[in-house]
Amino acid sequence: MPRRSIGFPLALGIVLTLLTAVLAVGWQVLLVGDWRPVAQGLTTLHWVLIVLGSLFFVVVIAGLVWLSAWLVREMRLNQRQQAFLDAVTHEMKTPLASLRLYLDTLSRHDPPPERRRAFLERMQEDVQRLDHTVGQVLAATRAELRSRAPAEPLDLPALLHSSVEEVRQRHSLPEDAVRLLAGPPATAVGNRAELQVVFRNLLENAVRYSDGDVDVRVSVQRLGGGRVCVEIADRGIGIERRELRRIFQRFYQARRDVQRQAQGLGLGLFVVRQLVRRQGGAVEARSEGPGRGSRFRVTLRTAAREAASAARRERAAAGAGDALAAEARWR
Repeated sequence: MPRRSIGFPLALGIVLTLLTAVLAVGWQVLLVGDWRPVAQGLTTLHWVLIVLGSLFFVVVIAGLVWLSAWLVREMRLNQRQQAFLDAVTHEMKTPLASLRLYLDTLSRHDPPPERRRAFLERMQEDVQRLDHTVGQVLAATRAELRSRAPAEPLDLPALLHSSVEEVRQRHSLPEDAVRLLAGPPATAVGNRAELQVVFRNLLENAVRYSDGDVDVRVSVQRLGGGRVCVEIADRGIGIERRELRRIFQRFYQARRDVQRQAQGLGLGLFVVRQLVRRQGGAVEARSEGPGRGSRFRVTLRTAAREAASAARRERAAAGAGDALAAEARWR
């Protein structure tokens, strides 16, 4: 569905709402415009009908506003779903076509060992690309589940180090391109597999949307209140301020010039937000604007906070038990 198709139903909803409001005001003016003469001839039934009619007009106007907003939201979701289907088709057809070409070449010809090795490396990259696409779709499905995955204390710097190494190897980047800055030791509470998906998606985005040389920095900072923050900063193409909150929506993709630079499914950041929420944390995006890089901050619970919460629960349970025992003795 083209984007311009939203304009007509939105304009129609606004016009109908305005016409209904004008009709309601005009109806009131006609009824009680000359207040004193008319009021003398109105009975209680008339006043009841006037009040009910006014309330019905308010309900109709509110319904029109809600219906217009709902239609626009659904149409935008439909557009994002269509963009997602197009992206999935592209992300799957391209490596499949490449695999078919290399397989046909290997079956019909006998290339030298060097060419054969190069073909096998490219085929492995295509398989990894397909696996990443399928993994993103499955992760988005699992991320919408309301149940929480088992949580455990995790060595956060070690977890980040493994994610950084994985992204470096996948994109054949030098050690200085994606670097984990030295910081204080920190232990977060969460599910290891889900947090690996979170940090891998954020690092992949930082690399994919880098403008020129990749320069990504990962840092860990302790916060007050039993929280720890992981920040992934890049010097890439940046994000417009009006898109900072939208980028976490399902199927949302950035403006067209960004889409041309980096293909995607519009699911990576949606998965990040859902999985971070399942850990009891929060994620936010910051950017000074296009061309000025971006920063993603993931806030998680620490083991100290979890231990303090458990101690409070134990004290509360113990207090409740003492109160029940005292009540039993009193009786």
